[in-house]
Amino acid sequence: MATKNIAITKDMQAALTPSAVLQDLLEGNNRFTSGSSDTLDNASLISQTTGGQFPKAVILSCIDSRVPVETVFDQAIGDIFVARVAGNFENTDILGSMEYSCKVAGSKLVLVLGHEACGAVKAACDGVELGNITALLSNILPAVKVSSDQVDGELNSSNSTFVAKTVENNVKLTIERIREKSPILKEMEANGEIEIVGGVYSLQTGKVEML
Repeated sequence: MATKNIAITKDMQAALTPSAVLQDLLEGNNRFTSGSSDTLDNASLISQTTGGQFPKAVILSCIDSRVPVETVFDQAIGDIFVARVAGNFENTDILGSMEYSCKVAGSKLVLVLGHEACGAVKAACDGVELGNITALLSNILPAVKVSSDQVDGELNSSNSTFVAKTVENNVKLTIERIREKSPILKEMEANGEIEIVGGVYSLQTGKVEML
């Protein structure tokens, strides 16, 4: 178990490759699941990052309280940008945040992170309509539609296979839409400056499985 007391600098960030950043996150997830997460010298990290930040990745996650993003990847202050919305889908504001993270602030990886038994996905599977939640869930309905052609049985949240498949499809479709809607990120990926990837977090094990 190591102590994290040195924040990422501009030079450190510039030397990273997208694949190295992904590997670092997955190694952090392995430390998390094995109970060997780094200890953090937060006072030192705060001091070093007061004047600027150079995160290595931006992660789009659900708001679910059981998926604390920095914790499950064993990351610290200054390491990653995190965007969160129920159902981990993109919209204009999140796309702008991702473009800022990568084009302006130098991050090397975009990771869309879904999670097991997502409540927003379940609600979309059930066709829930309630206030502003209705509009939110409309972003997940394309994944519901794709999954309905891939899974047998009841097409609602009582079917855990249907929910799991929709969680995966929602991540995949979100990645597709990021590329479609952000010429900036698409070009950066084509040039090898960033990678756009997706994974699913297991509530049962704490493990992130890449798609």
